[in-house]
Amino acid sequence: MVQNMSNKKSIVKYHNRNFHNVEDEIVTEFPITIHINGEEFATMVCTPTHLEELIIGFLASEGVIFFKDEITDLNIDVSAGFAYVTLKSNVNINQQHSKRFIGSCCGKSRQFYLQSDVRTAKTSMAKTTLEAEQCINLMNMMQENSVVFKNTGGVHNAALCNPSEIIVDRTDIGRHNALDKLYGHSILNKIPVRDKIIVFSGRISSEVLLKASKIGVGIVLSKSAPTDLAIQLADELNITTVGFIRGQSFNIYSHPERIKNTK
Repeated sequence: MVQNMSNKKSIVKYHNRNFHNVEDEIVTEFPITIHINGEEFATMVCTPTHLEELIIGFLASEGVIFFKDEITDLNIDVSAGFAYVTLKSNVNINQQHSKRFIGSCCGKSRQFYLQSDVRTAKTSMAKTTLEAEQCINLMNMMQENSVVFKNTGGVHNAALCNPSEIIVDRTDIGRHNALDKLYGHSILNKIPVRDKIIVFSGRISSEVLLKASKIGVGIVLSKSAPTDLAIQLADELNITTVGFIRGQSFNIYSHPERIKNTK
């Protein structure tokens, strides 16, 4: 059973002082519970696409795995909403991780401040630089590819790029999930990430910045704003953060040396 990213629903629309019965496209919200070696680990609320990438990326960002071959079996029961992961080694979940509900709501984000963040966040050693116009072009490319957002307005988009093109892009109702899908794709396909760039549709919070550092990139581009804690972490982790990429302008908040003038 394959879940759809969105579904049609009859709604009442108010426009120009009149009510109209129309069909609208609504984004799918899907809970999936991950079990590791027979023990419940976490329930994620997500968009039900690229679930293998999501689960692998999430486990890597949590420090549960580092490589795909640490997983001996991954079985996803979409109809029931469960994923069963068997690892080569035993993981003491109660000791290293707290069992928690990871929601798509930004208000849930504080629960990511765990010991796993300390273990898995990486200081970037990236040497990649971008011309100013490349920042704008990459953002435009990602937005042009964002079909589900155009149809529903209810998802976040993230893309893994090199300076001239998008390598892979992913969509999800959860900001963190979209990034985990990129991470999972990189692990599954053995894509080196140090020289890559993340382009992101949402706000750069401290949790988003930590996700980027765990993936290992040195540049994060967003059409939205960063938070002060995200900028502080970016300074410390040697990550260039660029926000408010709109039209022909943007702001550089940390490590501006990686962004070059195109004049």
